[in-house]
Amino acid sequence: MEVELTADQKAFARQAVETGRLHREEEAVQEALALWEERERARAEVRAAVDMAERSLARGEGRPITQQSMRDLAIQVKQRGRTRLAAEQPAAL
Repeated sequence: MEVELTADQKAFARQAVETGRLHREEEAVQEALALWEERERARAEVRAAVDMAERSLARGEGRPITQQSMRDLAIQVKQRGRTRLAAEQPAAL
């Protein structure tokens, strides 16, 4: 496969080699593809999570979000945190 880079991309890759960041200009393309692959995998995971959430909502498993439900959730989270902190504290003498 042949890849045609823009002048700026070539200069960027060349600079990475000159500064010692990469050994060869080809590594720039390999690194770019690896990052792209990582991003696409993360995007697929997000899409899968959204699909799962939408199916859950379609089954009626969601709950309404209101100011009161958010306050209640905050209280629950704080309480769990306090309980966890208390459990981690050494016993008083």
